[in-house]
Amino acid sequence: MSDEGRVLAGRYRVGALIGRGGMSDVHVGSDTRLGRKVAIKLLKPQLATDPAFRMRFRQEAQSAARMAHPTIVRVFDAGEETVVDSAGHEVQLPFIVMEFVEGRLLKDIIHDGPLEPVAAVRVIDGVLTALEYSHRAGVVHRDIKPGNIMITTTGQVKVMDFGIARAVSDSSTTVAQTTAILGTASYFSPEQAKGETVDARTDLYSTGVVLFEMLTGRPPFRGDTPVAVAYQHVSERPVKPSAINPKVSPALDAVVLHALTKNRDERYQTAAEFRADVDIAASGRVPVHRQPDEATLLFGAPTSSLTSSELALRQLTEDETMSRTQRRPPAIWIWSGIIGVVVIVIAVMYWAFNLQPTDDLPSNAREIPALAGVTYEEAVSQLQELGLPATRIDETNDTVAAGQVIRTDPPEGEIVDTNTAVTVYVSSGREPVTVPDVRNKTLEQAKADVQAAGLVPGTENRENSPTVPADTVMGTTPEAGTSAEAGSSVDFRISSGLVTLTDLTGQTLAAASSYLSAENLQLTPVPKPDPSCESQPGSPVTQQSLPPGDVPQRSEVELTYCAG
Repeated sequence: MSDEGRVLAGRYRVGALIGRGGMSDVHVGSDTRLGRKVAIKLLKPQLATDPAFRMRFRQEAQSAARMAHPTIVRVFDAGEETVVDSAGHEVQLPFIVMEFVEGRLLKDIIHDGPLEPVAAVRVIDGVLTALEYSHRAGVVHRDIKPGNIMITTTGQVKVMDFGIARAVSDSSTTVAQTTAILGTASYFSPEQAKGETVDARTDLYSTGVVLFEMLTGRPPFRGDTPVAVAYQHVSERPVKPSAINPKVSPALDAVVLHALTKNRDERYQTAAEFRADVDIAASGRVPVHRQPDEATLLFGAPTSSLTSSELALRQLTEDETMSRTQRRPPAIWIWSGIIGVVVIVIAVMYWAFNLQPTDDLPSNAREIPALAGVTYEEAVSQLQELGLPATRIDETNDTVAAGQVIRTDPPEGEIVDTNTAVTVYVSSGREPVTVPDVRNKTLEQAKADVQAAGLVPGTENRENSPTVPADTVMGTTPEAGTSAEAGSSVDFRISSGLVTLTDLTGQTLAAASSYLSAENLQLTPVPKPDPSCESQPGSPVTQQSLPPGDVPQRSEVELTYCAG
């Protein structure tokens, strides 16, 4: 079953295949509604058999679509299309419509050999900038690898596939299947390999693996199976990149090894911290990493799935791999800390339950109003009152009348800061179509052509014509070749097969004959002499065989004149 030429959601035309991955194929495409070039990622149909995946996929695609940053490939749209496979069965085809980027994947660049340290630093700086933005937005990538990093023709770093890994891993798919879908385990963090809950620090570990591979030309751990590689991520220490590539400085060695620390509480905690050390290493200085203090050793960094007290107990009783730089604190300190945390949690819960709800927004916050259905001018007026600048984008719409607002971005009800730009999408009416040329066709043929073009046959107006046969279309309103809104009516001008004859009596025979033969009548004059009356100069017409009014085309008209 070929996807090329398929139209998704009534507007995205799938073009040539430009990339293939473990869980999707990427095609160049076009947005026929907005007239722009896009990249269309078609996910494997077997993913759509899981209802949990479909729900998570839609939610994560919406989250990813809200992220707008120069280092992130923008997601424009996502959905599912019901298609028929080669066996004749209906299947769901999940798709993502993304920004089209001209460039090369980082994995193809690394395939040519290790990058120079300066180039590797510049690339990883762009990746960390994208992660810092996404982590602040609450989005964890989960699948950072060279295959998801694009370098544009101008050298810009672009990270793609935000949220898609989460959609796969959070569905009911098993861990083994998830690993197969996401591809190689070379970039898994230890917590991913152990099936634990992941957070932003997981992305930073994978970024460290990518930096290692850029500097050396290969990932830090290799094995015959994904399970073997995952085991090394959990239990084995990586070598220094300089042991493979002598061009790597000791400063970059320190950054890479710190990023690849097994315990997530001891590696980089934020993308900004990671990027700052990369910049220090690029200047030739070795970053200094502080030892964790006693409180950190006791409670660790908070995770998304464990409370502080649970994490403390787990680290002190179960985690034999955690490195300690100080003696184990007395047991009374441990229990004092646990009791203190419990008291704080209870106090916070009591405060939250007794907090009076309020609808008041902070002074610098604004709620996007409901603008759908109003005119653009009314929408601008309401947004200006809230201190929000507006930008207009026109797009066709089959249901919203021309000139009325379809939606806004950010959407209605969302809380934003003042001076946040709001994109207002205004309907330009239905999609325009070209009026077909139906001249010289029968009325039935003309109506069929108009309906095939997405238009509606309108009124029928009959007009006299000396040449066009009766019941033949002479023209339309709007005229052929012009644009008209889909679903609008087209009126027909139809030949009646008649011409209008005037009273010719009293005119000379020559003038009457010339008048009948003219282009606008094309009738045949037949002179008929009358010997019963005396001839006169010019032979005036005394009688015509057809009375004045509408007469059939190409009729013969007898002109009687005195010839006695």
